[in-house]
Amino acid sequence: MTIYLLKRLLIGIATLVVASLVVFLMLEVVPGDPARLMLGMNASDAQVELLREQMGLNQPLILRYFDWIRGLLRLDFGKSYTYSVPVIDLIRERLVVSFPLAVISLTLSTLIAIPVGLFAAARRGKAGDTAAMAVAQVGVAMPNFWFALLLVYVFAVWLRLVPAGGFPGWGNGIWPALKALILPALALALPQAAILARVTRAALIEVLNEDYIRTARAKGMPMRAVLWRHALRNAMIPVLTIMGLQFAFLLAGTIIIENVFYLPGLGRLVFQAITQRDLIVVESVVMLLVAAVVLVNLIVDLSYALVDPRLRARR
Repeated sequence: MTIYLLKRLLIGIATLVVASLVVFLMLEVVPGDPARLMLGMNASDAQVELLREQMGLNQPLILRYFDWIRGLLRLDFGKSYTYSVPVIDLIRERLVVSFPLAVISLTLSTLIAIPVGLFAAARRGKAGDTAAMAVAQVGVAMPNFWFALLLVYVFAVWLRLVPAGGFPGWGNGIWPALKALILPALALALPQAAILARVTRAALIEVLNEDYIRTARAKGMPMRAVLWRHALRNAMIPVLTIMGLQFAFLLAGTIIIENVFYLPGLGRLVFQAITQRDLIVVESVVMLLVAAVVLVNLIVDLSYALVDPRLRARR
């Protein structure tokens, strides 16, 4: 396990290095001068050049890259061109929205998907299986922004149970903050639950065809016990893989939902930074999200050994 962990860490570090190069170079070729955008089109060339020098934009590309990397290693992400505040403060403010939203969404998705997958696998080929997978197919095909608008209309406009958008902040109480995250979490969770339910069903059906499952059934063990005690645990590897990918997506890919509900999260921050050509914010947030994806994948890989003892023995 130690050797395996070291290999995964090295792969993760290599991924971060490659990702940093790709992110930095791709943003450098995006048209638009941050200094010109900050000063306006009426600014003189001398004023623009002075601001570029103050921001370090006139340095060679390679020096700017290594300065940025050194800052990342010290958790010093620099100062935002637009807001004139440290980028780490912007990330901290937005992360308290995006991270709970991702956790709540993944929890709801898992609580919905696992029972649906078990139900469908236990009734393979029957009406219940067909109905469950039909609903899941609709969930996969349905755009989450359309579903978000539907939730807003029903629960915020028509029933007036929850706010339609905005975030009051955790300082105003846990319940008001959670109420503001309920609809966004549902909009994110249900399409992801549809995907996870289909993966769970497929993994369970494959396990249910194994000899030890047939032996357990032949000894008279009820189907419910077979599913929960034997089949589900042995089917968890593909399920955990999808859950890890979904958490990374929910943390990084919520730009549309955050804009629909006007949430001050990381996705909205990146969107605003791109439109304002605030390169240092975009680079830092994207690298933070890449690091989160690498960390989640490492945790998922290690969880394989906890779920399946055969993998520990093999390693």
